[in-house]
Amino acid sequence: MPTTPLDRQCDFATLAIAALLLIATLVFHLVAALFAGMITFVLIRGLSALLVRHIAARRVQLVAVGLIAAVVVGGLALLVLAGISSLKSSAGLSGLLGKMAAIVADASRSLPDWIADSLPTEADDLRAIMVKWLVEHSTEMQMIGKEAGLLLAHVLVGTILGVLVALNQSGPLNALGPLALHLRTRMLRFGDAFQKVVFAQCRISAINTALTAVYLLIALPVLGIHLPFTKTILLLTFLLGLLPAIGNLLSNTVIVIVSLSHSYQVAVASLVFLVVVHKLEYFLNARIVGTQIRAHVWEVLLAMLLFETLFGLAGVVAAPVFYAYMKTELDARGLLIRKDAVAT
Repeated sequence: MPTTPLDRQCDFATLAIAALLLIATLVFHLVAALFAGMITFVLIRGLSALLVRHIAARRVQLVAVGLIAAVVVGGLALLVLAGISSLKSSAGLSGLLGKMAAIVADASRSLPDWIADSLPTEADDLRAIMVKWLVEHSTEMQMIGKEAGLLLAHVLVGTILGVLVALNQSGPLNALGPLALHLRTRMLRFGDAFQKVVFAQCRISAINTALTAVYLLIALPVLGIHLPFTKTILLLTFLLGLLPAIGNLLSNTVIVIVSLSHSYQVAVASLVFLVVVHKLEYFLNARIVGTQIRAHVWEVLLAMLLFETLFGLAGVVAAPVFYAYMKTELDARGLLIRKDAVAT
């Protein structure tokens, strides 16, 4: 808690700055850059803290932190490249997309007549429909490509900023003025809130992937049903599950379409199972994240609903982190739980 008038002024000013910056990330669609930078910052800070304990010299610490930064960024880049390479292979995403296209083109063999009659019966018909749609929506497709490139640029810039901020944190604190010290406090608290929520989301995605694995690798094979590309589907389920709400919806769509390769009954069964898992994941998200930030389930759900209404999908992704940070700041000032309260 601030004790002097100068501290109180700096505290108020830095809170206002932090609030404006966070709102700006949503308004100007910079959430991807913020999250990329925070992931890099959290990883470098965590690894550096382990190393600095065993190194006394400041100059050696700076070199060590720089090396860790290079390793983290290089490791993240290799993971991304490995994931892209795996997904592009014939047994990965490329093959899966080809299979899904074939399933849709051949859907008339497994769907009821009243549905199949409305679908194209030949691959040429499907291709003609796709070409017509692309021509009619060429402007939208160009915008999607532009936005994808812009998103990648934001991620790269965010990662670089995360490295620079992490390196700057290894400097001496006695050289910082009161405003800079308070800004540093805001950043570290936001980093802690981000770390708690992201690790919680990883747990949620792992649980969701495990449930999907039980369904695809155990439940269906017991019934004599073997779906193709199960490993790729599970990888997509985990990666997409890192995105709250929308990621699970995308992975569910893939599973339902692939289930059509066996029969529409299996597709319906997959849809029912995934709807149940999706609802469970939504409340599990709020429960696990709420535990990490000491918030009730309804608080996190309300924050996600409000942010989604105001800022769309980016608001859903950012809501748990922003709400966790807000509670951290309020709790640090004793506004949520009295420090002198006695637990009963």
